Amino acid sequence: MSAAPETHIKRGHIVTFSLLTVFSLIQWCIAAALVGEYNNKNTYPNNSYRDRIRFLLFVGLWTFVFSIVYIAGFLTAATNFLFSIASHAAWLFLTWVFWLAGSAAFAAALGGSLNCGNYELGHCSTLNSLEAFSWICFIIVTFMLVFTIWVGARSARSGNGFGGAVVQA
Repeated sequence: MSAAPETHIKRGHIVTFSLLTVFSLIQWCIAAALVGEYNNKNTYPNNSYRDRIRFLLFVGLWTFVFSIVYIAGFLTAATNFLFSIASHAAWLFLTWVFWLAGSAAFAAALGGSLNCGNYELGHCSTLNSLEAFSWICFIIVTFMLVFTIWVGARSARSGNGFGGAVVQA
């Protein structure tokens, strides 16, 4: 790869993983607040809400932790197989499936979104925020997965395969 794309990939990796870290942290905090509040008072509207909010709590934590791991690994050991294109693609695909499943299931439980003027059970704005941040994380992961596949295809065409480094050290 030439120097210009390498520079953009390095910058883009840090920027997109940082954005994903921030948005997944926000989403995780919202889900944690809802789980804590509902658990303290045992006031989940129904089991569907309970299960989906808890799954989004897991997905937010999963994404937050592994995003930090991938940032640190990219900065310190970019050529290690643990941080290769294949590793990025596998983690991003699994994370993409988690976000799609969690966001879609939660949106279905809410009926798309809640009209807070007509919702009487409380936490309406918080539930809508959880849905919004979940979809934002899904969109970011989708963009990252597509870009990773593109970088992998470039690497494969140059003879390095998907097991190669995202960028050369």
